[in-house]
Amino acid sequence: MDVFLWEATAKTGGKRSGQIEGANLGVVLAQLRRQGLKDVKARKKPKQSRFFARKKITETEIVIFTRQLATMVGSGLPLVACFDLAARSAENPAVQEVTLRVKQDIEAGSALTDALIKEPKMFDELFVNLVRAGEQSGILDTVLNRLAVYKEKAASLRAKVKSAMTYPIAVLVIAFIITGILMIFVVPAFAELFTGFGAQLPMPTRIVIALSNWTQANWYWVILFISGVHYFFAKAYHNSDTFHFQIDRLSLHLPVFGMILRKSGVARFARTFSTMVAAGTPILESLENVAKTSGNRVMQQAIMSARTSISEGRTLTEPLEASGLFPVMVTQMINIGESTGNLELMLQKVADFYEEEVDRAVDNLTALLEPIILVILGTLIGGLVVAMYLPIFQMGSVIG
Repeated sequence: MDVFLWEATAKTGGKRSGQIEGANLGVVLAQLRRQGLKDVKARKKPKQSRFFARKKITETEIVIFTRQLATMVGSGLPLVACFDLAARSAENPAVQEVTLRVKQDIEAGSALTDALIKEPKMFDELFVNLVRAGEQSGILDTVLNRLAVYKEKAASLRAKVKSAMTYPIAVLVIAFIITGILMIFVVPAFAELFTGFGAQLPMPTRIVIALSNWTQANWYWVILFISGVHYFFAKAYHNSDTFHFQIDRLSLHLPVFGMILRKSGVARFARTFSTMVAAGTPILESLENVAKTSGNRVMQQAIMSARTSISEGRTLTEPLEASGLFPVMVTQMINIGESTGNLELMLQKVADFYEEEVDRAVDNLTALLEPIILVILGTLIGGLVVAMYLPIFQMGSVIG
């Protein structure tokens, strides 16, 4: 089946456009005319090169789309027109295709929620549930605005945590590569130079040369070992619930990094829960969605325990306190929110506070890591350089 781009005039006189699949141009034109469209024009959509086509939809693109949709719905535009405009402004062909498919489903009479469910790559379960709540309560524009804010905050928080984790790893990888280059190409040149000295080399120099010889003989085994460990770790992490759970538990107790992950988890919990409550979603359904988007199996278990507690007629705060993941300040504010009927407001305050805490923690981590990394790199690279020049210094002192 080929994809065709079409333009036509509706019964009401307005211009319509979109894309449709069909066996050939004749079939497509007939299908569009049966829908009551006039002056139908269609052409086959050019196929993009697989090399250049972008198929993955990024979180940033979803954030932009959500904000656009919220703005357009809030201004009173019909949903069909909203998705048509969003498709035209999309730079990624994958986003454009998804948006046009949703538009066609709505034109065919589907509810917005039913159309979104068919596109899980762009619209996750949380997105769909919030839109459903907005449709049912008649406040779709308000819910979309809250969803846009949530998506923006969540993307920002995820980027900050990723930045905190990426920086030290990137520096260590670069240090590893530089050390490997020195060991394989630079040190052997010095070792060949030292063979004619006729004297015993200093201990640091002999150690570095021995390490260089071992690296030259076994470098491919090192790469295979690292690749194998990464492969089996990733496979176990995605396929074994027990291993995944234990790694998530360990990550929350790492020095410095664990604190950032815990604070970001609390912020994500509060922001998601607040958004669901504001949309009018029932508490039990809200907690189920919050657990699925927690990003950590240990926190997910704690949230599901809270859901069970509420379903049994108890409070939300007891299992959260028992988990040890949520600070007392958080559980107290949730308790106040439950008691006063201002749970949404309390959760928003918790989310704002912990998002700022993550900001400060990431800044402090960066400031702490910079001198430590400089010392490590200086010691590693400087030690290799000194070890290689020691024999030259000793030879100079003997000659002098």
